[in-house]
Amino acid sequence: MEVKHVEGANKGKVFVYALSTCGWCKKVKAFLNEEGIGYDYVDVDLIESQMEMEKVVKEEVAKWNPKCSFPTVVINDSVCVVGFDPEKIKAALGI
Repeated sequence: MEVKHVEGANKGKVFVYALSTCGWCKKVKAFLNEEGIGYDYVDVDLIESQMEMEKVVKEEVAKWNPKCSFPTVVINDSVCVVGFDPEKIKAALGI
């Protein structure tokens, strides 16, 4: 799985599970970029060796978001924000 990192302020561990074609996923990434927050992400639909690794990643997402919808933002391994919700993301990051 290719995890990508975006440089920015360290506000804890921020991980975004996204789809490359998802408009809401793009909005979450743009929001984090605008806020200057560092984060890691994976575009689930672009995972190499698609079948097996995609299954593993979807199981990971399902632990946080049983509907397995995107974007799923996991903050500090304790808070999950599903969809594009800037206020919930800000609250979880303390900004």
